[in-house]
Amino acid sequence: MSSSFQKKNRLLNIFFRAIKGEDISIKRMAQEYQVSEKSIRRDINEIKDFLSENRDLVGNIDFEYYYEKKAYRLNREDLFSIQELIGIIKVLIGSRAFGKIEILDMITKLKKFTSYQDRQMIESLIDKEIYHYNEVNRDCESVIENLWDLTRAINENKEVTIFYYKMERKRVERRLKPLAIIFSEYYFYLIAYDSSDTSYRPKYYRVDRMAKIVNHRSHFKIPKEYVFDEGALREKIQYMFPGEERKIRFEFRGPSVQAILDRIPTARVIRVENDCKVIEAKIYGEGIKMYLLSQGSWVKVLSPPEFVEEIRNEIESMRRQYETI
Repeated sequence: MSSSFQKKNRLLNIFFRAIKGEDISIKRMAQEYQVSEKSIRRDINEIKDFLSENRDLVGNIDFEYYYEKKAYRLNREDLFSIQELIGIIKVLIGSRAFGKIEILDMITKLKKFTSYQDRQMIESLIDKEIYHYNEVNRDCESVIENLWDLTRAINENKEVTIFYYKMERKRVERRLKPLAIIFSEYYFYLIAYDSSDTSYRPKYYRVDRMAKIVNHRSHFKIPKEYVFDEGALREKIQYMFPGEERKIRFEFRGPSVQAILDRIPTARVIRVENDCKVIEAKIYGEGIKMYLLSQGSWVKVLSPPEFVEEIRNEIESMRRQYETI
């Protein structure tokens, strides 16, 4: 093997190892390849020259020297920082929306976009969480595949038929005009209009309950006044329970009003009286009742009157549950 070939082979090996996130120590590389440190330094300079002269090809990538490590490292803008990656992975694990094999596969792929050292740190930080990871129950083979089928149908304005398990576990078949996908409280939801419903009332279907999805060739067009705004929905809905839109007002005496404002994006404090905050919010659907009841005696609903009556009736029904105990 010629010395020229050996040099090219060594240079490519060093570059590939750097791409994988490995720290390149001149001393260690010289010992490993049995050449002088001067030769390794020339290799690194050639790599740096190549990166500098081919920005249009390789992007903004630099081979930088880190004094604390006494080694060179490939600094790529398209790599996730350890902070970003930990955040993404923690959200994925906390969602519990994907199967364990799916979550492991996604994390493995994400780790490829960070450095070798950061990968080792990530593995040690999430090891126990992955071991105890419990996905939510599902009726489909893959949530990811269902999401992809529905996303394509939404993008192409094509109708779908879903074979779906309702809350009481009855299997039904529905032909739909898919509009949007939203994630909330461990589940992905499809927002859709029923193909036979000319009133354009949005329906909600959990993606994990879709045992089968059939994509149709027929396209659909939604009248402008019925185009769906998932951003506006996310602001106002709780627990993905549909219903009417209305403005509510309630008192809050709990320790963290910020938790209320975070949970209900449209909420605002309109008055403060000692330890009591009066909050007003525009909401959509019946889930708000469940959320406010979960706050116990910290919350007192003030308006509208019909909503006050709903809360009062629910509390009375709850009280009766305990009369026979």
